[in-house]
Amino acid sequence: MIDTGRHALVIGYGRSGRAAASFILRRGGTVRVVDRADTPELRAELEQAGIAARLGGYGTKDLNGTDLVVVSPGVPWDEPLVETARQRGIEVTSEIDLFFRACPARIAGITGTNGKTTTTALTAEVLRAGGLQVMRGGNIGEPVLDRIDQLHADDWVVLELSSFQLESIEHPRLRIGLILNVTPDHLDRHKSFERYLELKTRAVAFMEPDDHAVLNVDDPACAAMRSETRGHVIEFGLHQPISSGVTVTDGWITIANAAHPRVMRTADVPLPGEHNLSNVMAAVGAGLAAGVDAREMADAVRRFKAVEHRLEPVGTFNGARWYNDSKATNPDSTYKALAAFREPIILIAGGRNKGIDLEPLAQAIARRVTGLVTMGETGDELARRVRDAGLDRVERAADLSDAVRKAAALARPGSVVLLSPAFTSYDMFSDYEDRGRRFKATVLAELGQ
Repeated sequence: MIDTGRHALVIGYGRSGRAAASFILRRGGTVRVVDRADTPELRAELEQAGIAARLGGYGTKDLNGTDLVVVSPGVPWDEPLVETARQRGIEVTSEIDLFFRACPARIAGITGTNGKTTTTALTAEVLRAGGLQVMRGGNIGEPVLDRIDQLHADDWVVLELSSFQLESIEHPRLRIGLILNVTPDHLDRHKSFERYLELKTRAVAFMEPDDHAVLNVDDPACAAMRSETRGHVIEFGLHQPISSGVTVTDGWITIANAAHPRVMRTADVPLPGEHNLSNVMAAVGAGLAAGVDAREMADAVRRFKAVEHRLEPVGTFNGARWYNDSKATNPDSTYKALAAFREPIILIAGGRNKGIDLEPLAQAIARRVTGLVTMGETGDELARRVRDAGLDRVERAADLSDAVRKAAALARPGSVVLLSPAFTSYDMFSDYEDRGRRFKATVLAELGQ
């Protein structure tokens, strides 16, 4: 538990910062907030909460009178102000680190480059189907620190954990840790793939022998983590032999070496694409670790609905099906989305780059799609590279409405129109959720007559 009476500086007042501030105040501490943003809404919210703040920027003088610095996930862990705090001997933490320190319940954590949100939602439903009391949260957009008083020792907390969050947790002990895949991402922040991989590995590196590491052995980086954990390893995979864990046999998801191995038919998985079959297998691995019956797991998966912004159906217009995959903020996620469909695809892509080479993405798009509409900061370069790779039907859109209109003009009956940007949203939108919701609204406004 955190000591009472702390004098905390919270850097960043988004969802995570608000939860941390509330937690510290409830425990008798004081809070000041600094944030680079400065909006009337933010000022009004802080004033209503009675929290002192400096908005529009921050500096070392903000550390005066502080004995605890709480860093929001969007703030780099090596931010100069944070480094200065460490040099002064001020304790540095995060909302998710405070939660790990104080949480009385068992924690299941899901990480990976892609598939985290869907698998987190699936895992929570699988555990609930087994009669377990479950709280869901983390990077999925649901802070947990402000709900910690609702938890008991026999409960489970199912957390989506980003690399930013794993970096900030001093001792990330997970009773069940799922690692789905690790491909280059956030290199603008972490500087190297090796550092990014090291942070993901923290999800299983602090386990005890009675904990469970659920690892995707189809992914070489994940498979190598078997030697990095003391936890009991549950493997899952579609393309590698499974000695202990979840696999596919004759069209069934099965548990290797179980007395009754069959869980459910792969055809009954309600989410499109091989990557989602892999996500379901990971959730089944978590259910296996938590002692959930196979029939209960299968029922939970069959009932599951697509998570918003992850290959989410928007509607069918003029014979073409439209999908919102705004959560695809890196190329690997877009590759998986492209592989989920057999129909001709009109792709809408582009945004802000995170230090990723565009050429492999351009080649993959040119091979798979029948038409491309680009937008955002990477729009010009992506359009040029895809044309150079051999795709003629490439359009450059000025904004989202223009992108929807141009995609609609390219679409034919029987095709799929897919927003799967492959880049972050911050050049044009507040976040991927804003991008996805505005896309859906624009599609309905333009085509839903």
